[in-house]
Amino acid sequence: MNDWQVISGGVTAPRGFQAAGITAGLKPSGAPDLALILSDTEAIAAGVFTTSVVRAACVDYCRQVLQERPSIRAILCNAGQANAATGELGLQDALECADLLAKELNIPPDGILLASTGVIGQRIRMEAMRSGIPQVVKALSPDGGDAAAKAIVTTDLVTKSIALETTIDGRPVRIGGIAKGSGMIHPNMATMLSFVTCDAAVSTHLWQEMLTRAANKSFNQITVDGDTSTNDALIALANGESRTKAITEMDKNGEKLEGMLTEVCQYLAKSIARDGEGATCLVEVKVSGALDEESAGKVAKTIVGSSLVKSAIFGRDPNWGRIAGAAGRAGVQFNQDNLRIQLGEFVLMENGQPIAFDRQAASNYLKQAAAGAYLKEDTVLIQVCIGNGSGFGIAWGCDLSYDYVKINAEYTT
Repeated sequence: MNDWQVISGGVTAPRGFQAAGITAGLKPSGAPDLALILSDTEAIAAGVFTTSVVRAACVDYCRQVLQERPSIRAILCNAGQANAATGELGLQDALECADLLAKELNIPPDGILLASTGVIGQRIRMEAMRSGIPQVVKALSPDGGDAAAKAIVTTDLVTKSIALETTIDGRPVRIGGIAKGSGMIHPNMATMLSFVTCDAAVSTHLWQEMLTRAANKSFNQITVDGDTSTNDALIALANGESRTKAITEMDKNGEKLEGMLTEVCQYLAKSIARDGEGATCLVEVKVSGALDEESAGKVAKTIVGSSLVKSAIFGRDPNWGRIAGAAGRAGVQFNQDNLRIQLGEFVLMENGQPIAFDRQAASNYLKQAAAGAYLKEDTVLIQVCIGNGSGFGIAWGCDLSYDYVKINAEYTT
């Protein structure tokens, strides 16, 4: 059983953090579009970014900053324009944003990390940014986590925020996080942004290692549509304001902190998958019996990312053949005579052979999941076993509906 609890506040739940979210005029809709997270003191920073070779200016900027300076004070995120594939002018815009914010906060520009989301190929509306940065600084508040969560979304239908608290060395330690993402979501990473704050004291290299492992068990295990973004960024700050002893190795305190960090990332990742564009339900695929964890995760990601599997779930069709087909093409060797497939409580295949099942009841299970009336929430659970190995992996996604095509066919028009 986990020894942490859910608390309110999102990224401002940990001690020593403020946040804000405002409408700066970056989005044509007039919705909130500029977010700021500020640590009262220097914070150890870690980051995981998109693997795409077509990257936003903010991604290259953040990578460079983190190579040269691990201590960060602020994260600035604009929504509306991705500032990706915008060349040298886009990079100049990013640098200007850092300079403007640095002057307002009276900190060095390299103490700031940047993130952008929106339409690829569009530069940031700098006139709006120039007037918006002083406003977002003025709006900073220890209770600003919810406002920041609202200001980073684009096609999301809901905001995504969580905070957890545990005890280390007799003192409370908190981790909070927010995320955005709904479409263009695929492993390595997913269009997603996530910002995590923590008040524990932890060494730079260990914090980066923890975040990388947490990303691999969360954001890199979700898919909505098979498209990796140009702007993906997962940034985590740890400022030590809990006044606990610094964690420098993976002892019991390190394991507890990483466990809580992973829990925050998995909650946010599942929230992104659940909010997939046009989706009606979350799909969770658990794969066991593989030779190792990596192989199990690869099979799970392939199944949850299959357009045929996703379409069948949307159509409430318990077509297990599509699940078997996806497992077989995942690039992981296994004996098909060992294959077992289960949809919810319905066993569809055992020892590589079809099993008679109540097809109407299985279809109803999918309908109930889409209505959020089955199990705990709106989750379709697919369990697959491919052998007798100890490898286990989980991946999350969503169904594929007519609305996904409509949303993305009209995205820039």
